[in-house]
Amino acid sequence: MKKGVVSIVLTVAAIVVLSSFSNEEEPKDKEALGKLLFFDPILSKDNTISCATCHKPAFAFADTSAVSVGVDGNKGVRSTPSAMNVALQSVFFWDGRAKNLEEQALAPIENPVEMNLPLDEALMRLKQDDKYNKYFQKIFNSEPAKENLAIAIAAFERTLENSDSPFDTWKFYDDSTAVDDVVKRGFLVFNTKGKCVQCHFGSNFTLNEFRNIGLFNGKNLNDSGRVVISHDANDIGKFKIAALRNVAVTGPYMHNGMFKTLKEVIEFYNDPRKVIPDAVGIDSLLAKPLGLTQQDKDDLEAFLISLTDKRFSK
Repeated sequence: MKKGVVSIVLTVAAIVVLSSFSNEEEPKDKEALGKLLFFDPILSKDNTISCATCHKPAFAFADTSAVSVGVDGNKGVRSTPSAMNVALQSVFFWDGRAKNLEEQALAPIENPVEMNLPLDEALMRLKQDDKYNKYFQKIFNSEPAKENLAIAIAAFERTLENSDSPFDTWKFYDDSTAVDDVVKRGFLVFNTKGKCVQCHFGSNFTLNEFRNIGLFNGKNLNDSGRVVISHDANDIGKFKIAALRNVAVTGPYMHNGMFKTLKEVIEFYNDPRKVIPDAVGIDSLLAKPLGLTQQDKDDLEAFLISLTDKRFSK
């Protein structure tokens, strides 16, 4: 398929997926109310930014730029992770500063480089909006408040689970024809030579832990990550292990969005020191090059692509 045609197809797909989430109707439960709030820019300072602005539905609720742009054109400092498949996660944000999804849901509202709206002002807007006052009274028997706002948005995010990828059909529905041999070989590389499974494990391919993979050198890469939250010197340069479902459509990659493609990510993991020779505190798993062949890399990429839910691969 030619590049121009691919672009048109992706654009049409984005419109279709977005419309399926943004059609407004009176919410009947907290999940539906959370969905409405997720897509409404009312929670941003200038009424231009919603949660969905950076968590784009057509891209598995991730962003398509290295860092997201908030109100007044302010740029964030880290990549926007996918908001899908978060129900089983136990730490949130790249540095783990939120302990639950409700806490995470409120943070972008007040963040000055995201929605930049004091929470009290956000709540006042909702209270003064006849529509939202009615919805909160109906669902929570209460006016809009910090607690029920967080509950609603988090409840919607918990509905964004998926397990309908070619990989799932192969492994969990025992259909050996669902993927090609290249995917099967890639899964083997993932679990053995590539050492990927030692961090990306479980149904969503993440251990909900923090690792230093060699993207901190205290110079041009000076985001020190988890240590700012934990105050443990051993956590310098550590970031949350990203989940891998739909990874083929959630680039750019890493906490700073420095890699545009899965090929670049795989090349980096194969020999991190070749990319960042002066990395500080890199995890022992990556202390030596993995020694992946080109075939290994191609197979591994095919496996990662197989984790894409069918709604995003059509």
